[in-house]
Amino acid sequence: MANKLRLGIPKGSLQDATIALFKRAGWNIYADGRSYFPSIDDSEIECMLIRAQEMARYVDHGVLDAGLTGIDWVIESGLHVESVTTLTYSKQSRKKVRWVLAVPESSGFEKAEDLEGKIVATELVEVSKRYFAAKGVNVKVEFSWGATEVKPPTLADAIVEVTETGSSLKANRLKIIDTIMESETHLIASKQALGDEWKKSKIDQVAMMLRGAIDAQSQVGLMLNVKQEDLKNVLAVLPALNSPTISHLSDSEWVAVNTIVEERVARDVIPRLKAAKATGIVEYPLNKVVL
Repeated sequence: MANKLRLGIPKGSLQDATIALFKRAGWNIYADGRSYFPSIDDSEIECMLIRAQEMARYVDHGVLDAGLTGIDWVIESGLHVESVTTLTYSKQSRKKVRWVLAVPESSGFEKAEDLEGKIVATELVEVSKRYFAAKGVNVKVEFSWGATEVKPPTLADAIVEVTETGSSLKANRLKIIDTIMESETHLIASKQALGDEWKKSKIDQVAMMLRGAIDAQSQVGLMLNVKQEDLKNVLAVLPALNSPTISHLSDSEWVAVNTIVEERVARDVIPRLKAAKATGIVEYPLNKVVL
């Protein structure tokens, strides 16, 4: 029987972002909306859609060899699975998400200690209980099935909710009074899978390509031509990952320079390159950056 890696893809809010990330990494995953077993164009991988909240359990039980989920849900589960690599992406952005303690703007609550004896609604029950216990605050933490931000003040006094931008909380007239934890997506694996030489090699391949796709998202390639006499000034402008690649052109007075820069600095770097007498400057997108 051929070797297979059983890989969990997070169902729900992270699903589309995860499938898009795999596409940039070189794998096409096809989820038809009804099946929990999406197809993938790699005969060595078998995918299964699992809620991120349950991923650690199925990896720990050996139903899955590896999966992608937020480190928040791994900590919440209390299970000891291995984190292979961090992959900082979420449904809207390439930033970490935050679990925050939020209360109605009109409540008068300013800190966790003000919630003594109150009800807190959240999906992240165990982490929240530990947070309040560490502060010595006695609250009732209730599990929320979703739409948590609409519960205060009628169904709960406060909530612990995940946010990327805080806009949904503001829209529901809630204010953040503390951050309980930050989270990001991890590729996790079972100890058994990492103990299997073939599976470990396949997991490492997936991790490297996903990591390369993530790293490429924030960077762009730059190509340009410059005269030999101006090369030093041009190189002084470039904040390169590694030393730029310099190639000789047919005209011996000129060279071509190829490098990678952070996308956010390209808008400042390109005018400075032009001022340093670079010509034919081309910015191009990257699929993967593997260092």
